[in-house]
Amino acid sequence: MASVPSHVTPLRLVQPASLQPARAAAVLTAQAEEWLGSPVESTDPSSRRYLTDLTLPVRDRAPTLTFKKAAYVDLGPVRDTAEGCEVDIGWQSSSMAPLFPVFAGHLTLTRTELRLDGYYAPPGGDIGAVLDRAFLNIAARGTARWFLGRAAEALKRY
Repeated sequence: MASVPSHVTPLRLVQPASLQPARAAAVLTAQAEEWLGSPVESTDPSSRRYLTDLTLPVRDRAPTLTFKKAAYVDLGPVRDTAEGCEVDIGWQSSSMAPLFPVFAGHLTLTRTELRLDGYYAPPGGDIGAVLDRAFLNIAARGTARWFLGRAAEALKRY
């Protein structure tokens, strides 16, 4: 088994939702550009890549303050599961200035929830990981929470 670098951290977030998994799968494939961003060429022929602005809302002190960073979001093929469906997902900065964490994992959709499971690497390698732990994963969790909210809103709309 391969070892996980010390600056990579597990991430799991769940958002309650009322979904129809078959319809949700269609939104993730056919209508992703309507809520996720502009399609761009993917380096992996089995996935679809979108250019979007990842957002980190700063909620505690200034609820209207947000940081945005252009990023690529990759979606793999949708797979049916016993509970609903699942898709591999990842995101990374679209520039050489990675201000947001890199994420790789999967998005699971069931009738009652959206679940994001995977690993992220904060920018800055080991030093970034120390800062990330000191600040309780604010950037990664905030960005993932924003993404889940955006996905849930899109799935309700269609």
